[in-house]
Amino acid sequence: MLYESTRGGLKNIMSAEAIKRGLADDGGLFVPQSVVKLTLDEISSLASMNYNERAVYILGRFLDDYTHEELIECVRGAYSGGKFEDNHVAPVRKLNGSTYIMELWHGPTYAFKDVALQILPRLLVKANLKTKESAQTVILVATSGDTGKAALEGFKDVEGTRIIVFFPENGVSQVQKMQMVTQVGGNVSSVAVRGNFDDTQSGVKAIFSDREMREKMLDNGLKFSSANSINWGRLVPQIVYYFSAYADLLASGEITMGEKINFAVPTGNFGNILAGWYARQMGLPIGRLICASNDNNVLSEFINSGTYDCEREFRRTISPSMDILISSNLERLLYELSEHDGRKVADWMSMLKEEGRYTVDSQVMQRVSELFWGSYTTEDKTIETIREVFDNYGYVVDPHTAVGVDVYDKYVISTADMTKTVIVSTASPFKFNESVARAILGEEAVAGKSEYELLGILAEECALEIPVGLAGLENKEILHKGVCGKDEMKETVRQILQI
Repeated sequence: MLYESTRGGLKNIMSAEAIKRGLADDGGLFVPQSVVKLTLDEISSLASMNYNERAVYILGRFLDDYTHEELIECVRGAYSGGKFEDNHVAPVRKLNGSTYIMELWHGPTYAFKDVALQILPRLLVKANLKTKESAQTVILVATSGDTGKAALEGFKDVEGTRIIVFFPENGVSQVQKMQMVTQVGGNVSSVAVRGNFDDTQSGVKAIFSDREMREKMLDNGLKFSSANSINWGRLVPQIVYYFSAYADLLASGEITMGEKINFAVPTGNFGNILAGWYARQMGLPIGRLICASNDNNVLSEFINSGTYDCEREFRRTISPSMDILISSNLERLLYELSEHDGRKVADWMSMLKEEGRYTVDSQVMQRVSELFWGSYTTEDKTIETIREVFDNYGYVVDPHTAVGVDVYDKYVISTADMTKTVIVSTASPFKFNESVARAILGEEAVAGKSEYELLGILAEECALEIPVGLAGLENKEILHKGVCGKDEMKETVRQILQI
């Protein structure tokens, strides 16, 4: 399998090279040059496999320059040995007769990013060996909350790597911030940025595309790569859990082979739902991909209008991992749906950078509307949905998952489509305990309480156990105290790397 840039400037790249680079030199994202297809018989065979076996099977179709043994080693290192508190890695729970929840938050940082970021460092180390890379890899990350901690945890003390994570100073939850600033590891750094996530992400992209900076790095034996979902090695492991969910429903008799199901996905940077699109393209029987946005509803508006417009007020919400106005992974979908027209995609991305908006052609718009359905959820409705899910089912969801639940309800009301649907749950409710406790227990229960006190209150009232990695978080030593302006990120990187 060979890869190419979404902007047309690079082709015929092996997967190891694409993973090592992260971002193409022309600013584009790497995508497969050909389509991977699975038969229904092949999909059916996944039902008898465990998660690790499914991962090796799917990854092998995209990363064929890795040996079967290498993939087994990477998968085992990522998902075995107690790293995930649930051995199923991505278990599926039944909510009602036609609705299911896929829990992607049983990893070490209690967010869906762990599924990809526990395996990416292993894939990257092997990629460096395969490509005879002598430079030390510097992982540069912009995070809206969960990616940062998951990347820090995945790359800590990984030989031949360093990792620098930037996060918006006031744009993440207290728990998320503490997870990042207390991260141990001899090769890790986390820095707060005075700005929002889009400022942070734009700053990281600018550093990646800075030729002078890249040359300075090489002079010092260093090379950038990314752990954001712009890296194909981060996106491809996410395809696995869509197949795994379908296989689990098959194995439990909830669906029959070939029966179509829908997925509702709370979405910010578009990587999670894009993985579902790739699974559908491969032959997984998916009907609609339901794109759920919060008040920063740039994606749902695009799906409904064909115009992507980030020139709007940025809103800080209780689902901060979705507080994004520039969704990087949408570029991959546009490239795929425009039949790999790199020039067209480059023009759209140029318009986005210069004017803050672009409009796709009618052919691409038609394809988007056939595959996706989008809507958004307000803050009040998110809180209400958390309470309703608990009252009706005794199940506790975090704010991001609640957005997915509410938008799915809107989808059913709008379309009358009762196809069985899996709602993708992206974070443990304990990571956003203040909002969850307020929704379930009321305002008085949270008044005057810290997020750390609310961990215990939420656990007791909802008969849940506090995740091991979050208990006692407030008592950990703060190791990373750096703060910079959005225009100071490049200099901050130079200082950290001492170049």
